[in-house]
Amino acid sequence: SVVPASNFSVRSKLGGFDKNFTYLITCNQSRKQIIIDPSVDLKFISPFINDKPVAIFISHSHHDHIKYLEQYIEFFPGIFVFGHSISADKFLHTNFKIINNNETIKIGKIQITAIHTPGHYFDSICYLIPPIIFTGDTMFVGRTGRVISSGSNIEELYNSIYNKILTLPNHTRIYPGHHYGDQKSISLKNNIKKSPLLQASSLDDFLKRMDEYEKNRKENH
Repeated sequence: SVVPASNFSVRSKLGGFDKNFTYLITCNQSRKQIIIDPSVDLKFISPFINDKPVAIFISHSHHDHIKYLEQYIEFFPGIFVFGHSISADKFLHTNFKIINNNETIKIGKIQITAIHTPGHYFDSICYLIPPIIFTGDTMFVGRTGRVISSGSNIEELYNSIYNKILTLPNHTRIYPGHHYGDQKSISLKNNIKKSPLLQASSLDDFLKRMDEYEKNRKENH
């Protein structure tokens, strides 16, 4: 599907390991393109690539989100790969560039800002191109990410959700790393209405809501 914005358009492709999204963003003026998460086979993206994408932005280094990275690099040698400094050693064979918290990279007329959002994973980064934010596994349609793996931290997730993402304008639309909800994207305002995990009054309240979510998840599966 294609979503136009004022100076860029976003194409999402669904596939990969578990309903993963790969996003292709095109600057409407320069026609330069960037990719977020090489989690879907390149053959599904390549028909929509103009020439050579400028960069790949990694939301976090869980395997399913970088599954096809080597394939992308093979087709686009020297392409820049942006991610968190903590995981630089995972990308030694790439043209890896550290992107810091609140750093903005300009590609064509696209300005993409990194927001470090640890919690689901320690190297999680959300990428903001107003009015859109690509949330990886930090936030999905209808819920937050989970904190069940090594490298997860529920207190950090709370901080990332409540003190970073939810401070953005209500009309900001999230584009998550997986298609786990009833729609592909949603505004922050509507996601708050939809998800009890986004309605916590404090960290303690969030811990209780997450515990309840996990219990219900186990009972229903």
